[in-house]
Amino acid sequence: MANIRVAITDDQVLFRRGMASIINTFENISIVLEADNGRILLDSLQNFEPIPDVVLLDLSMPELNGIETTKLLHVHYPSIKIIILSVYGEDRFVTHLMELGVNAYLFKNVEPEEVERAIRTVIDKDFYFNEAFLNAMKNRLTNKRQKITLTDNIPSTLTSREMEVLSLICKQRTAQEIADQLFISVRTVDGHRNNLLEKTGARNSAGLVLFAIKHRLIDPTELL
Repeated sequence: MANIRVAITDDQVLFRRGMASIINTFENISIVLEADNGRILLDSLQNFEPIPDVVLLDLSMPELNGIETTKLLHVHYPSIKIIILSVYGEDRFVTHLMELGVNAYLFKNVEPEEVERAIRTVIDKDFYFNEAFLNAMKNRLTNKRQKITLTDNIPSTLTSREMEVLSLICKQRTAQEIADQLFISVRTVDGHRNNLLEKTGARNSAGLVLFAIKHRLIDPTELL
Protein backbone atom coordinates (compact mmCIF):
# COMPACT_ATOMS: atom_id res chain seq x y z
CA MET A 1 0.00 0.00 0.00
CA ALA A 2 1.35 3.44 -0.98
CA ASN A 3 2.10 5.89 1.79
CA ILE A 4 -0.54 8.62 2.19
CA ARG A 5 1.07 12.04 2.48
CA VAL A 6 -0.76 14.45 4.78
CA ALA A 7 -0.41 18.18 5.49
CA ILE A 8 -1.97 19.79 8.54
CA THR A 9 -2.80 23.49 8.84
CA ASP A 10 -3.85 24.91 12.19
CA ASP A 11 -2.74 28.00 14.12
CA GLN A 12 -3.13 26.21 17.46
CA VAL A 13 0.38 24.82 17.79
CA LEU A 14 -0.34 22.36 20.59
CA PHE A 15 -3.33 20.86 18.75
CA ARG A 16 -1.48 20.74 15.42
CA ARG A 17 1.61 19.03 16.79
CA GLY A 18 -0.45 16.64 18.87
CA MET A 19 -2.56 15.69 15.86
CA ALA A 20 0.57 15.31 13.73
CA SER A 21 2.09 12.96 16.30
CA ILE A 22 -1.08 10.85 16.34
CA ILE A 23 -1.33 10.67 12.54
CA ASN A 24 2.31 9.62 12.25
CA THR A 25 1.43 6.49 14.23
CA PHE A 26 -1.08 5.38 11.56
CA GLU A 27 0.22 2.70 9.24
CA ASN A 28 1.27 4.05 5.81
CA ILE A 29 0.15 7.58 6.70
CA SER A 30 2.59 10.37 7.49
CA ILE A 31 2.62 14.12 8.06
CA VAL A 32 4.84 15.77 5.45
CA LEU A 33 3.96 19.42 6.03
CA GLU A 34 2.75 21.60 8.91
CA ALA A 35 1.52 25.19 8.56
CA ASP A 36 0.15 27.86 10.91
CA ASN A 37 -2.42 29.18 8.42
CA GLY A 38 -3.67 28.91 4.87
CA ARG A 39 -1.25 31.48 3.48
CA ILE A 40 1.78 29.60 4.82
CA LEU A 41 0.35 26.35 3.47
CA LEU A 42 -0.11 27.73 -0.04
CA ASP A 43 3.33 29.38 -0.02
CA SER A 44 4.93 26.11 1.10
CA LEU A 45 3.14 24.07 -1.57
CA GLN A 46 4.65 26.16 -4.38
CA ASN A 47 7.98 24.35 -4.07
CA PHE A 48 6.81 21.14 -2.46
CA GLU A 49 7.21 17.86 -4.37
CA PRO A 50 5.39 15.61 -4.37
CA ILE A 51 2.42 17.54 -3.04
CA PRO A 52 0.40 16.04 -0.16
CA ASP A 53 -2.50 13.72 -0.90
CA VAL A 54 -4.62 15.14 1.91
CA VAL A 55 -4.76 18.44 3.78
CA LEU A 56 -6.26 18.64 7.27
CA LEU A 57 -7.47 22.21 7.47
CA ASP A 58 -8.64 24.29 10.42
CA LEU A 59 -11.65 26.47 9.67
CA SER A 60 -10.73 29.52 11.76
CA MET A 61 -7.19 30.82 11.15
CA PRO A 62 -5.48 34.22 10.79
CA GLU A 63 -4.10 35.43 7.44
CA LEU A 64 -6.18 33.00 5.37
CA ASN A 65 -9.03 31.00 6.88
CA GLY A 66 -10.23 27.52 5.96
CA ILE A 67 -12.91 28.72 3.55
CA GLU A 68 -10.59 30.93 1.49
CA THR A 69 -7.84 28.31 1.60
CA THR A 70 -10.26 25.68 0.33
CA LYS A 71 -11.18 27.86 -2.65
CA LEU A 72 -7.52 28.45 -3.55
CA LEU A 73 -6.58 24.79 -3.14
CA HIS A 74 -9.31 23.86 -5.61
CA VAL A 75 -7.86 26.28 -8.15
CA HIS A 76 -4.16 25.51 -7.76
CA TYR A 77 -4.09 21.95 -6.37
CA PRO A 78 -7.36 20.24 -7.39
CA SER A 79 -5.99 16.75 -6.69
CA ILE A 80 -5.52 17.41 -2.97
CA LYS A 81 -8.27 16.01 -0.73
CA ILE A 82 -9.46 18.48 1.92
CA ILE A 83 -10.59 17.45 5.39
CA ILE A 84 -11.88 20.25 7.59
CA LEU A 85 -11.11 20.02 11.31
CA SER A 86 -13.28 22.45 13.22
CA VAL A 87 -14.88 23.27 16.57
CA TYR A 88 -17.93 24.64 14.72
CA GLY A 89 -20.77 22.15 14.78
CA GLU A 90 -23.57 24.33 13.45
CA ASP A 91 -25.39 22.75 10.52
CA ARG A 92 -24.82 25.79 8.31
CA PHE A 93 -21.04 25.54 8.66
CA VAL A 94 -21.04 21.85 7.85
CA THR A 95 -23.21 22.06 4.74
CA HIS A 96 -21.57 25.26 3.45
CA LEU A 97 -18.12 23.68 3.53
CA MET A 98 -19.38 20.57 1.73
CA GLU A 99 -20.92 22.79 -0.92
CA LEU A 100 -17.50 24.40 -1.40
CA GLY A 101 -16.11 20.98 -2.24
CA VAL A 102 -14.29 19.71 0.84
CA ASN A 103 -14.03 15.94 1.05
CA ALA A 104 -14.83 15.56 4.76
CA TYR A 105 -15.80 17.64 7.79
CA LEU A 106 -14.69 16.49 11.22
CA PHE A 107 -15.15 18.05 14.63
CA LYS A 108 -11.95 18.47 16.63
CA ASN A 109 -13.24 16.26 19.42
CA VAL A 110 -13.44 13.12 17.25
CA GLU A 111 -11.49 10.01 18.18
CA PRO A 112 -8.14 9.39 16.41
CA GLU A 113 -9.63 6.29 14.81
CA GLU A 114 -12.15 8.43 12.96
CA VAL A 115 -9.42 10.75 11.69
CA GLU A 116 -7.59 7.74 10.30
CA ARG A 117 -10.79 6.36 8.79
CA ALA A 118 -11.57 9.72 7.16
CA ILE A 119 -8.08 10.02 5.63
CA ARG A 120 -8.20 6.54 4.15
CA THR A 121 -11.78 6.92 2.93
CA VAL A 122 -11.26 10.22 1.07
CA ILE A 123 -8.30 8.66 -0.71
CA ASP A 124 -10.22 5.51 -1.57
CA LYS A 125 -13.70 6.91 -2.21
CA ASP A 126 -13.23 10.70 -2.59
CA PHE A 127 -15.35 11.65 0.43
CA TYR A 128 -16.14 10.71 4.00
CA PHE A 129 -19.47 11.49 5.64
CA ASN A 130 -20.02 10.74 9.30
CA GLU A 131 -23.18 10.75 11.39
CA ALA A 132 -22.68 14.40 12.40
CA PHE A 133 -22.66 15.55 8.78
CA LEU A 134 -25.64 13.45 7.75
CA ASN A 135 -27.64 14.67 10.74
CA ALA A 136 -26.71 18.24 9.83
CA MET A 137 -28.03 17.71 6.32
CA LYS A 138 -31.22 16.16 7.65
CA ASN A 139 -31.73 19.12 9.99
CA ARG A 140 -31.11 21.62 7.21
CA LEU A 141 -33.69 19.94 4.99
CA THR A 142 -36.19 19.81 7.83
CA ASN A 143 -35.79 23.38 9.09
CA LYS A 144 -34.91 25.35 5.98
CA ARG A 145 -37.66 26.55 3.67
CA GLN A 146 -36.92 25.22 0.23
CA LYS A 147 -36.40 27.85 -2.46
CA ILE A 148 -37.23 27.30 -6.10
CA THR A 149 -34.02 27.61 -8.10
CA LEU A 150 -32.84 27.03 -11.63
CA THR A 151 -31.36 23.71 -10.52
CA ASP A 152 -34.68 22.23 -9.41
CA ASN A 153 -35.18 20.49 -12.76
CA ILE A 154 -31.68 18.99 -12.90
CA PRO A 155 -32.76 15.58 -11.54
CA SER A 156 -35.09 15.17 -14.51
CA THR A 157 -32.11 15.46 -16.88
CA LEU A 158 -30.31 12.51 -15.31
CA THR A 159 -30.56 9.19 -17.12
CA SER A 160 -31.62 6.05 -15.31
CA ARG A 161 -28.03 4.77 -15.43
CA GLU A 162 -26.72 8.05 -14.03
CA MET A 163 -29.24 7.76 -11.20
CA GLU A 164 -28.00 4.24 -10.48
CA VAL A 165 -24.40 5.42 -10.39
CA LEU A 166 -25.33 8.38 -8.20
CA SER A 167 -27.12 6.11 -5.73
CA LEU A 168 -24.07 3.86 -5.45
CA ILE A 169 -21.72 6.83 -5.05
CA CYS A 170 -23.91 7.96 -2.15
CA LYS A 171 -23.42 4.54 -0.59
CA GLN A 172 -19.64 5.08 -0.82
CA ARG A 173 -19.02 2.38 -3.40
CA THR A 174 -15.73 2.62 -5.26
CA ALA A 175 -15.65 2.89 -9.05
CA GLN A 176 -14.64 -0.77 -9.27
CA GLU A 177 -17.47 -1.83 -6.96
CA ILE A 178 -19.98 0.17 -9.02
CA ALA A 179 -18.64 -1.36 -12.22
CA ASP A 180 -18.96 -4.87 -10.80
CA GLN A 181 -22.51 -4.30 -9.54
CA LEU A 182 -23.77 -2.74 -12.78
CA PHE A 183 -21.77 -5.05 -15.09
CA ILE A 184 -20.00 -2.15 -16.80
CA SER A 185 -16.38 -1.04 -17.04
CA VAL A 186 -14.66 1.32 -14.61
CA ARG A 187 -14.11 3.66 -17.55
CA THR A 188 -17.86 3.76 -18.15
CA VAL A 189 -18.46 4.46 -14.46
CA ASP A 190 -16.00 7.35 -14.65
CA GLY A 191 -17.85 8.65 -17.70
CA HIS A 192 -21.18 8.61 -15.86
CA ARG A 193 -19.57 10.32 -12.85
CA ASN A 194 -18.15 13.05 -15.07
CA ASN A 195 -21.58 13.56 -16.64
CA LEU A 196 -23.11 13.82 -13.17
CA LEU A 197 -20.51 16.41 -12.13
CA GLU A 198 -21.18 18.46 -15.26
CA LYS A 199 -24.97 18.31 -14.95
CA THR A 200 -25.12 19.06 -11.24
CA GLY A 201 -22.24 21.51 -11.00
CA ALA A 202 -20.75 19.49 -8.14
CA ARG A 203 -16.99 19.69 -7.54
CA ASN A 204 -16.48 16.09 -6.46
CA SER A 205 -18.24 12.98 -5.21
CA ALA A 206 -19.04 14.69 -1.91
CA GLY A 207 -20.85 17.37 -3.89
CA LEU A 208 -22.82 14.70 -5.73
CA VAL A 209 -24.00 13.22 -2.44
CA LEU A 210 -24.92 16.69 -1.23
CA PHE A 211 -26.89 17.24 -4.45
CA ALA A 212 -28.74 13.94 -4.02
CA ILE A 213 -29.65 14.76 -0.42
CA LYS A 214 -30.75 18.33 -1.15
CA HIS A 215 -32.96 17.18 -4.02
CA ARG A 216 -34.34 14.38 -1.87
CA LEU A 217 -33.07 11.70 -4.21
CA ILE A 218 -31.77 9.92 -1.13
CA ASP A 219 -32.62 10.10 2.56
CA PRO A 220 -29.55 11.00 4.68
CA THR A 221 -30.69 8.54 7.34
CA GLU A 222 -30.21 5.73 4.84
CA LEU A 223 -26.50 6.51 4.77
CA LEU A 224 -25.98 6.30 8.53
